Amino acid sequence: MEVEQVHRTVEAVWRIEAGRVVAALAGLVRDVGWAEELAQDALVAALEQWPRDGVPANPGAWLTTVGKRRAIDALRRRKLLERSVAELGQDLDDDGFTPDFDAAFEERIDDDLLRLVFTACHPVLSPQARAALTLRVLGGLKTEEIARAFLVPETTVAQRITRAKKTLAEARVPFEVPGVAARAERLASVLEVIYLIFNEGYSATAGDDWMRPALCADALRLARLLQELMPEEPEVHGLAALLEIQASRTAARVDADGEPVLLLEQDRGRWDRLLIRRGLAALDRARAASGPPGAYTLQAEIAACHARAATPQDTDWARIAAGYAELARVVPSPVVELNRAVAVSFAHGPAAGLELARALVEEPALAHYHLLPSVLGDLLAKLGRHDEARAEFERAAELTGNERERALLRARAADCARGVAPTR
Repeated sequence: MEVEQVHRTVEAVWRIEAGRVVAALAGLVRDVGWAEELAQDALVAALEQWPRDGVPANPGAWLTTVGKRRAIDALRRRKLLERSVAELGQDLDDDGFTPDFDAAFEERIDDDLLRLVFTACHPVLSPQARAALTLRVLGGLKTEEIARAFLVPETTVAQRITRAKKTLAEARVPFEVPGVAARAERLASVLEVIYLIFNEGYSATAGDDWMRPALCADALRLARLLQELMPEEPEVHGLAALLEIQASRTAARVDADGEPVLLLEQDRGRWDRLLIRRGLAALDRARAASGPPGAYTLQAEIAACHARAATPQDTDWARIAAGYAELARVVPSPVVELNRAVAVSFAHGPAAGLELARALVEEPALAHYHLLPSVLGDLLAKLGRHDEARAEFERAAELTGNERERALLRARAADCARGVAPTR
């Protein structure tokens, strides 16, 4: 196998196995920062040795074992207790790697992964730090990849990750799944981070691209992992359902030139039916739980209404509007109310939606939110009030940080300036 091909294989393996490797090592050394460094050392070793020796049958176990040996060497250098060295090295042969890679890699790995998820998303960290650390240790992304995904300098991401590791160490955050009393709060943090990562990929806040599909894929993979680790939690399935259904539209959300294609204009034949089926199945699992549905499950049900509609005209907008009303009761938010206004406009006419949207103009949280004037512009245009609509589209274009979206909004403003309804 050519060296370049082996390197590509190493990168692919790392993206898939990074979380498991770091989790296994963190379960041994009880320090996420050190475990991530050990895993990176193992990655470097793979890049050096696999082109010469070939790709091992179980690459994840190989990386874990190398990281484990590096931990033992470091402990010896630090002259820690021989008992600690013996505990870490009990499965290793001094003359080589453990022969049973599968057993070494799979033992307790699900427990360690769950601990790693809760540790990386600990509330002691800021949301930005949680997202960066989660993508690094669970998603296997490089610092430059995370920086590119969120359009921030690489040094900023590196600092966030370094500070996150330091904060976890200084706060002495235990490498564990929290007790029942704290689990709900901590799980909310975990779900929030995955949701944040997906949303940044689905509708990029800034930059030249409308979407970053790779970031969506990473978030979706994390949500599926969490489903395996916590199958008893309904909101885990609710989030997975939402992301599966939203991700099903990815191919239809941009045209051949990368320009945005809005929901009602998308070719639904390009929606991924497999992802929709996965999403609906996850939604069924979330709904099977006793008690009222949570915020992610409610959002998934709204997304499912779109997924089940063969054409835009088949959309059950009344049900969607009711879904947003219920969501607003669970998690009151002006953004949810804005979405409800849009749904009401389709269910009961643009005038009804405009009344609801107008009521949000004084909301401080929406003062710089470009989608509010965008929605106002759309509703005003539908009512034939083109001058007012143009002003709203122009304001929305000024507020957005995404170049593709800015171009779309300016084009809609130009249509209104000509006295015609926006054509895109």
